[in-house]
Amino acid sequence: MRVEEVSEKGNLILNEVKKAIVGKEEVLRLILTTILADGHILLEDLPGLAKTLMAKSFAKALGVEFKRVQFTPDLLPSDILGVSVFNQKTLEFEFKKGPIFTNILLADEINRAPPKTQSALLEAMQERQVTIEGRTYPLKAPFVVIATQNPIEQEGTYPLPEAQLDRFLVRLRVGYPTKGQEIEILKRRIERKRDEVEINPVVSPQDVVEMRRGIEEVYISDAILDYIVDIIEATRSDKKNVEIGASPRGSLALMKLSRAYAALNGRDYVIPDDVKAVAIPALSHRLILKRELWYLHVSQEKVMERILEKVPVPKFE
Repeated sequence: MRVEEVSEKGNLILNEVKKAIVGKEEVLRLILTTILADGHILLEDLPGLAKTLMAKSFAKALGVEFKRVQFTPDLLPSDILGVSVFNQKTLEFEFKKGPIFTNILLADEINRAPPKTQSALLEAMQERQVTIEGRTYPLKAPFVVIATQNPIEQEGTYPLPEAQLDRFLVRLRVGYPTKGQEIEILKRRIERKRDEVEINPVVSPQDVVEMRRGIEEVYISDAILDYIVDIIEATRSDKKNVEIGASPRGSLALMKLSRAYAALNGRDYVIPDDVKAVAIPALSHRLILKRELWYLHVSQEKVMERILEKVPVPKFE
């Protein structure tokens, strides 16, 4: 698929999702960018900010299968992956697939489940397959995990370990709507006369796969690659604020996202602004900050902002 078609179909998807979501255009663009970059998304914000609605709306607009799992302290790995059941007629065990066998899996409040259950997602997220009792089952394409968690309420939760956080291509925060946007939300609800928003599929799962292939044709110059690596190295050399910087997986994430972001904007080449647009959501959750910054309420996003300000931007022609 040509980049022009990727941009055209991308705008169709975003316009359809905007029927349900008021404002938050950059968040929506970054979610679609991550889906097209073949990555997983962590939505971290307060309850009631349309995180679940965003995931469902994208699934409907993309025309893909969607399943939701509410993570709880008693959730078992088999509740996600599936379980073998003995069939008395055939006298054999049959594998009953769990909700992970879908295109978009919403892992709601992922930090509510114990580590054993959280880790059940690791192989699926990285390898796009599930291995149970020695047998490997491939997952559908596209396969995307959209996980949510509440950053404020920590009682009875199990924080995601760094190894699993690293599996998410981006971490996004939605934020409150403006006053005008919130009034628009209320007006739309009055006009609909119901809670549900009708979202129609505007592309097919095969279109999503073709869009991903089209992104592989986006050109990225050596100067931009140098810029990406300079940003990654800056996270490692910031000894004042950062305990552990981003790994090479972070540089790969930055490259993949910047190409997808450029394609959605109708360009078959990456510019520095593409890298800057995706750098904070792609890298902030990969940084382990100095302990004293936690007491000063300095966020990973704020540290990434400072790093981006310091790294020289290459001249683009």
